[in-house]
Amino acid sequence: MLAAGNAATAQEVVKIGHAGPLTGAIAHLGKDNENGARLAVEEINKAGLTINGKAVKLELVGEDDAGDPKTGTAVAQKLVDAKVVGVVGHLNSGVSIPAAKIYSDAGIVQISPSSTNPAYTQQGFKTTYRVVATDAQQGPALANYAAKSLKAKNVAIIDDATAYGKGLADEFEKTAKANGMTVVSREATNDKATDFKAILTKVKGKKPDVIMYGGMDATGGPLAKQARELGITAKIVGGDGMCTDKVAELSGPAVGNIICSEAGLALSKMAKGADFSKNYQARFNTPVQIYAPFTYDSVYVIVDAMKRANSTDKAAILAQIPKTNLNGLIGTIAFTDKGDMKEGIITLYNFQDKKKSVLDVVKM
Repeated sequence: MLAAGNAATAQEVVKIGHAGPLTGAIAHLGKDNENGARLAVEEINKAGLTINGKAVKLELVGEDDAGDPKTGTAVAQKLVDAKVVGVVGHLNSGVSIPAAKIYSDAGIVQISPSSTNPAYTQQGFKTTYRVVATDAQQGPALANYAAKSLKAKNVAIIDDATAYGKGLADEFEKTAKANGMTVVSREATNDKATDFKAILTKVKGKKPDVIMYGGMDATGGPLAKQARELGITAKIVGGDGMCTDKVAELSGPAVGNIICSEAGLALSKMAKGADFSKNYQARFNTPVQIYAPFTYDSVYVIVDAMKRANSTDKAAILAQIPKTNLNGLIGTIAFTDKGDMKEGIITLYNFQDKKKSVLDVVKM
């Protein structure tokens, strides 16, 4: 009995933070991200982890940032105070960008599984990383597809005025113009909007071949649905924020008109994607939405650094992150000196029978 008791006290609990929206219109995406991280933590604990001769048990500390920059910074400080050794998050660029300073000041690695705005890793912090491609890659991939595959000449651009939505729309616009497309309309809504009829009526008068929307599925779905109701036949192209199965539910029959991108490899194209999907479904009784594989791998990146450091100290872990070369679920994970992925991959989709179907995989 004594030996068992001693073994229990010898186990060190190491906390890893996760932050994303668990309430609000995109809570399904935040929960998906948290689930991916939780699956990795549970898997690692089950397999057993030993660092510097001591048994380590990981604990996931999950926080709700509501997809809001102000809440996000408060949550970031909460995770710092909880003495996490690394953070997986945040989901939204608009939250990850301000939160990054708090993690930097605390010397804690932050790995975002889904923030695509280039500005996130351009703040000069040594703690800031991501495991997805950026909008400087995603925007051009969408614009090139619109020009070359859809043969679009005139394009209307609408964004939700967030760091993510506007940033993606700006990158799309640059490449669209470089491809000779004419931007006939540039409009802004917000990420809480439900009625897009006024903007869409204005856009319809401009007769665009394609409408590009920078925003999330919670607004992108209704926008596509209302465009169809107004008789707009232009294809609607959007980024990873609206590239989910949920957008099919929210847009109804209009989903057949949507083409979207994901700032990473499709789950169906990942070598172990089918196994992950099966394990995720069995554990959480719901399918993968989009970025759960990326949060899952983010946890493994932190643990890989921990193993190489042979330490659970946050500074020792951080020092190992730049040397990461991990063959993960999402592919090879290695970082530039800014904290971006060395190899960015964009997957383009349309929807068949209300499910995402891969159109093309672009290496940037």
